[in-house]
Amino acid sequence: MRQYVIKRILSAVPLLICISFVCFCFINLIPSDPAEVALRVRQVPVITEAAVQEVREELGLDKPFLIRYADWVVNCVQGDFGVSYTNPSRTVAGELLRCMPATLQLAGASFVLVIVLSIPIGFLCAVYKDSMFDKIMRAFIFMTTAMPAYWIGLLLMWFVSIKLDLLPTSGNSGFKHLILPAITVSLTYISTYIRLIRNNMLENMKRDYVLYANVRGIPQRLILTKHILRNSMHTCFVAIGMSIPQLIAGTIVVENVFAWPGLGTLCIDSIFNRDYPVIQAYVLLIGTLFVVFNLVFDILQTIIDPRLRREVS
Repeated sequence: MRQYVIKRILSAVPLLICISFVCFCFINLIPSDPAEVALRVRQVPVITEAAVQEVREELGLDKPFLIRYADWVVNCVQGDFGVSYTNPSRTVAGELLRCMPATLQLAGASFVLVIVLSIPIGFLCAVYKDSMFDKIMRAFIFMTTAMPAYWIGLLLMWFVSIKLDLLPTSGNSGFKHLILPAITVSLTYISTYIRLIRNNMLENMKRDYVLYANVRGIPQRLILTKHILRNSMHTCFVAIGMSIPQLIAGTIVVENVFAWPGLGTLCIDSIFNRDYPVIQAYVLLIGTLFVVFNLVFDILQTIIDPRLRREVS
């Protein structure tokens, strides 16, 4: 088991290096000159070749590509992501830390909604298969999966905030401001996990151990909860764990719809302002989160599931 864990951790290192290299390459392929963009953002009235060259030297853009990449990676490992072009007095790390709490708050609330709603609804859909409740939930799954998050957010904003005047449409001043964005982010994931849990439970209901449990006279409630649901959740464990970085990354559109001051809003503003260091740091952060959470929950599933433990031992 220890060898497996070490192997998985070591395999994540080259993947992180590839993500950082692709991120650095794509940002540098943008045709605009970062030095000229920085001067425009700083509202320099007259942009001369000398001024551009001076800023290029200031930002280290006059160095060869691979040297710049190596310096950037080394600085990122030390927590230094550079300085924002929009506001040179602010560091990129400071900007990320400033916006991170709002994004974590939104992602955390959405994750709680996903867990609290998807597990019991998926369980009931499997238990009462083809009932009216199951059909309604399947129709709900179809609709919410087909609609993009921004469209769901606009519909909720129009109906709940404008027509019913129940909740605010934007901002981050209290719990009421969190409800609509959290529902919008979580709806797609709720639909996905309802379908996943339902299908896994229906498949497990056909297994031999369920038949043997019924023959032994074990109460149906215990069979459904202790055996079928528990075994069905093993398959969903990694998928639910991977929802955490997906929720953080998926807030980028919803945050802009509801004017939520998080990482998504910072990223969109940075794209419009051509603030390349912030964009690079955001993409690298999201990619690293996916790799780390995939690694952690893959190892946890191997520890929890005895069948996987036997395969790796």
